[in-house]
Amino acid sequence: MLITNANLITWGSENKILHGYSIYIKGDKIADIAPDPELAARYPDENRVDAHGQYVMPGNICGHTHFYGAFARGMAIPGEAPKDFPQILDKLWWNLDKALLEEDVRSSALVCLVDAIKHGTTTLIDHHASPSYIDGSLDVVADAVNKSGLRASLCYEVTDRDGEAKMQAGVQENVRFIKRMQAESNARLAASFGLHASLTLSESTLYYCRESIPEGSGFHIHAAEGLADQDDSLAKSGLRVIDRLEKHGILGPQSIAVHAVHVDAREIQILADTGTWVTHQPRSNMNNAVGVAPVESMLRAGIKVGLGNDGFSNTMWDEWKAAYLLHKSANGDPRRMGGYDVKQLAIENNAALAKVFFPEAPLAEISVGAFADLIFVDYHPFTDMNAGNLPWHILFGFNESMITTTIVGGEMLMKDRELLTLDEEEIAAKAREASAGAWKRYQDLA
Repeated sequence: MLITNANLITWGSENKILHGYSIYIKGDKIADIAPDPELAARYPDENRVDAHGQYVMPGNICGHTHFYGAFARGMAIPGEAPKDFPQILDKLWWNLDKALLEEDVRSSALVCLVDAIKHGTTTLIDHHASPSYIDGSLDVVADAVNKSGLRASLCYEVTDRDGEAKMQAGVQENVRFIKRMQAESNARLAASFGLHASLTLSESTLYYCRESIPEGSGFHIHAAEGLADQDDSLAKSGLRVIDRLEKHGILGPQSIAVHAVHVDAREIQILADTGTWVTHQPRSNMNNAVGVAPVESMLRAGIKVGLGNDGFSNTMWDEWKAAYLLHKSANGDPRRMGGYDVKQLAIENNAALAKVFFPEAPLAEISVGAFADLIFVDYHPFTDMNAGNLPWHILFGFNESMITTTIVGGEMLMKDRELLTLDEEEIAAKAREASAGAWKRYQDLA
């Protein structure tokens, strides 16, 4: 297709805002970029999509999410409210994930994918758990992703909390799906090896996972999210969380350590030295009251810190805003976590992280040869907007309701706010029916 009459936000190594430009897409990649008259002359017979002067920019990337958590929306937790993070896990998440069956896994994935398309998040790195439905669960999520047209990397959360047999089943689900992805040629699906967190993994399980992971893959694990994770690690091994994960060979340039809220200077150095990715989820950290990750210190140490949402809505600009404000408030210093820092997490680092899973072409940039993952944004700035101050326009002006069109790999997933690959009404109706059963099972477990 030929996208015309667009104002481009390119991101990439040298961000530019280009007015009155066109983009020619061939297959799943961007093949040409030039002012409108030039491309109109070059490709006179191509199918044209008029952007009507909207901003056309790369789709957003989410560095860590949980599709399976969708059914927690509006759900009441029996008894007193959890007083800390371990109680949140015990009273909410570890009963909800047990309540999920095949249809719940499918529906929870689909509602999150609808949310992503509507809100311009085109690549997601998911971390799945459903201990009552393990075998084949990643295929169900993958089918939903394929149906949506979005791009996603998937894994299954291995844990000891549900017993030896389910731990082994989780390992085998990861191994099976990783090998499936290695055997297939699918530019929109990828895999990693999921682990819950140090506090629910024994020494023997960590060793077993390290021995089982197929060559060429990495791990995706929550690390030092709460102080309980550090306390547990020290009790089990005499080591802090990151030291323990390094000892077991879990870290590395293809592995993601999610959160890293409670890490000391030595752990930061280990993460940097091993090339391990870290993702920051400020909305989740505030909601769970676990503290504030030392993101700026990690960036200074050379750690590649990306931005995720931990299962919150796929409105990644909201995550930008939370990161920008949280660090200022927590440190009592308005100079902390500036707009360029947030952009580094959400754009440069998330793009590099996504390329670990989708190495065929660049993501999160408009350039010749990059994947054609684009969104149209109906934003009308009333002050000057340029490449230099763009992060602050996103932080204080952009919102998800302005996204009108979403394209992934050259395929139109939403046009003029109309979903083209997924039926939101049908998906929501099925999810309401499925969630009623899941809530009943959750109540019985709780």
